[in-house]
Amino acid sequence: MARECEVCGKKPMSGQQIETRGVAKYLGGVGTKVTGITKRKFRPNLKSVKVSTASGEIKRMRVCTQCIRSGRINKAVKVKPFALPTS
Repeated sequence: MARECEVCGKKPMSGQQIETRGVAKYLGGVGTKVTGITKRKFRPNLKSVKVSTASGEIKRMRVCTQCIRSGRINKAVKVKPFALPTS
């Protein structure tokens, strides 16, 4: 399960990098020409995060940043928040 999000299953995808030259027509040129196409991989942005599960245990998972930002996981609390003493 290397380079795969453990929550949404996002994996590397293949694509192309296109090299161009010239000036676009709307900028006064004769147009852009494709001079080379090479294969490449689009890799997901994975982070290793401590996650608290529904059962209450804490485990480390490789999660994409989109899942972290959208709130699909609950990050483990490192230190309990400050509480005032009751007296």
